[in-house]
Amino acid sequence: MNIQEIRAIAKSHKIDFTGMEKKEIIHSLQRDEGNFDCYGKAYDGVCDQEACLWREDCLSLFRE
Repeated sequence: MNIQEIRAIAKSHKIDFTGMEKKEIIHSLQRDEGNFDCYGKAYDGVCDQEACLWREDCLSLFRE
């Protein structure tokens, strides 16, 4: 998901993303949705959050 799409989602959640990087915006969204703010933290490449909107993007960080 590109940054413009993420910002649009944040805007719909009424999250002020001014000055935030992608990871910070996603963490804010995860907390707002009542989830763990775990984006980018699956250091061993394992994630049990199957329904997470950010899962595929997150796991791709560890395949590069």
